[in-house]
Amino acid sequence: MSDFLYFFSFQDSSIAFVVMGITLLGIGSAFVGTFSFLDNKALLGDAISHAVFPGICLGFMLAGEKNPFYIVGGAFLSGALATFLSSWLKSNTKLSDDTIIAVILSVFFGIGVVFLTVIQKSGNPEMAGLNQFIFGNAIGIVERDLWVYGSLSVLIIGVIGFMLKEFQILVFNPEFGKAVGLPMNMIRFVFDVLLILSVVIGIQAIGVVLMAALLITPGTAARFWTDRLGILLGLASVFAILSGVFGTYISYLLPQMPTGPWVVVILSSIALISFLFAPKKGMVSRYFHRRSYLQKTQRDHVLKSIFKARELGQEGLTRAELLSLYPHQQSSIKNSIKSLEKEGLLFVNQSLIKLTEPGKYQAKRVVRLHRLWESYLNEYMNIAPDHVHESAEKLEHLLTPDLEAMLESRLNFPKLDPHQEQIPRDHDEL
Repeated sequence: MSDFLYFFSFQDSSIAFVVMGITLLGIGSAFVGTFSFLDNKALLGDAISHAVFPGICLGFMLAGEKNPFYIVGGAFLSGALATFLSSWLKSNTKLSDDTIIAVILSVFFGIGVVFLTVIQKSGNPEMAGLNQFIFGNAIGIVERDLWVYGSLSVLIIGVIGFMLKEFQILVFNPEFGKAVGLPMNMIRFVFDVLLILSVVIGIQAIGVVLMAALLITPGTAARFWTDRLGILLGLASVFAILSGVFGTYISYLLPQMPTGPWVVVILSSIALISFLFAPKKGMVSRYFHRRSYLQKTQRDHVLKSIFKARELGQEGLTRAELLSLYPHQQSSIKNSIKSLEKEGLLFVNQSLIKLTEPGKYQAKRVVRLHRLWESYLNEYMNIAPDHVHESAEKLEHLLTPDLEAMLESRLNFPKLDPHQEQIPRDHDEL
């Protein structure tokens, strides 16, 4: 607990520098990574993160020390070359995108390992810790690094904020942008530069191998929670900051533990929680939503079947007759009967299952929606009467009262469906 309080009280200025840097890095990476994810360019970020490694080594060889200006410059040039080659190969060869990215990733990273080996054999005492750029070491960030990486992060955040609409068009509808005269090639170029910079500023804290995770995972996790771009960017930033700060905290507690892997572990945990429990899109939420929908469907089928029996002059249906109508769903039909009976929509009288007054109202509405949909599909979609039933069976459960009123108005309040069956109204007696 004392270590936790010491770390997060920022009594040590070096810790404050680290947290400030990782926060700016998280926001910038989340912004760029979210747009990259929405643009289906996730693998390109992974390729660039590996491709900057030879540039890091060349920057060190030129400076003779871990000078952030040389490191950033070399990494940027290396990443830019990889991006250019990716675009050139895509335009001039028949190679697929994943093949191009795999080639660039492996070739550039292999060259970087060769350069690192040469540096290690040179005997330069300044090379200590250079291999930490592979997996990251946020605790190693000093004030000079913060000024360089922090300034680049602020630049990334500022450019994205200034060009937010242009990047939205680039991701969602580039053809529209061309049609209205926007310089889409230039916008793409600016975005690629930001993507390279976002990788470069994370190389010391997260490492070249795992930087792609900080780019893509926050936006991927946030996507489970919202469909709105503003909220998506905000959530992705929060996820990136949390994982970066706590990954750095673990590196602080365990000095021999690199930052990058722990950032990825925390991010993966956030993504897993989002995948399972996010409202509407989470796997668990979708399971319960689907289960609720299926239960409602079965209940509607039971009500509708008894209503149709009453239309034919029967008082109700026996349990055996109801089950015979749905031979493959007998268990769920039995549960639906119990549920409807408990809610007071059905009652059993002398082995017959009948509708109560509230049940008649509910059943009448389900039948009305079914027959309205059949009429709509027949009249407006030109589907033959003998082909509309199955589609109407699916659509009848999704109609809200407002849409129901709109549908009736569009059909001019029909009295009969395509099969010449009466469309029941609330005032009709049965």
